[in-house]
Amino acid sequence: MSDNLVNAGRRDLPGGLASVGPLALGLWRFTTTDLDDAIAIVDTALDLGMNLVDNADVYGFDWGGSGFGACEDLLGRVLAARPDLRDRMVLATKGGIRPAVPYDSSTRYLREACEASLQRMGVDRIDLYQIHRPDSYAHPGEVAATLDALVDEGKVAAVGVSNHTPSQVAALRAHLKAPLATMQPEFSAAHLDPMRDGTLDQCAETGMVPLAWSPLAGGRLATGVDLAPDLLSVLDGLAERESVDRATVAVAFVLAHPTAPVAILGTQQPARLEAQARASAIRLDRNDVYSIVQASDGVPLP
Repeated sequence: MSDNLVNAGRRDLPGGLASVGPLALGLWRFTTTDLDDAIAIVDTALDLGMNLVDNADVYGFDWGGSGFGACEDLLGRVLAARPDLRDRMVLATKGGIRPAVPYDSSTRYLREACEASLQRMGVDRIDLYQIHRPDSYAHPGEVAATLDALVDEGKVAAVGVSNHTPSQVAALRAHLKAPLATMQPEFSAAHLDPMRDGTLDQCAETGMVPLAWSPLAGGRLATGVDLAPDLLSVLDGLAERESVDRATVAVAFVLAHPTAPVAILGTQQPARLEAQARASAIRLDRNDVYSIVQASDGVPLP
């Protein structure tokens, strides 16, 4: 059998952080009103090795949340009820979106946002703090100085970015003392842009760990809705061969890239987390991943 490309190993981050598993828990939809349910979601993810927990201050502003900061607040309630969970996770959150501005990475706001996140989650340090989306009107030198100060003060252990172009990342890195630990792009079998726009190439060049959001394309790779028939057929064939569901194969596709992405799972159902955890045990070779790429593109590869 050809070599398996799916990387089930741990991913190393700077800042003295624990290594993280290939799958992570994303909290964009973490809007349950039942604290026991919320605890069960986090506890299940950690038990499955999904020790990177990805939050953001704007989560809760939509998707049934009660408003800005709601998902951080709920995680804070979980950690207050179960403080043992904090030591088992690498806690990540993001700032820099300020409805309805919409983006603000000025020194004053970014510091206020970080300190508010600390307070909502009831922690004294954020393990990974990321700029959620670029603010075109904040000089990267100003953003870098703010991030470096937060690291120096011990409020943040490591820093990263989300939804930035490679040139925006390069501009920020040029001013930072702290290494950029992560880049968080949208990446899935239905959204291959990071493979071609330089994002994953830059991760390979610099050692940034890619954190792939929406690895199931907003659920379409699970439901099959609005999915190219050829892509659906390829994924279903691989799922049958590997004795898993289509969604699990789609997650494994993300893990197969040589930059060793972390796939951020958005489901808030413990049973679905358990099913998708099998992604790290799937075998995909070059024939498999290129068949997915070609079906996603809808045209033959050159």
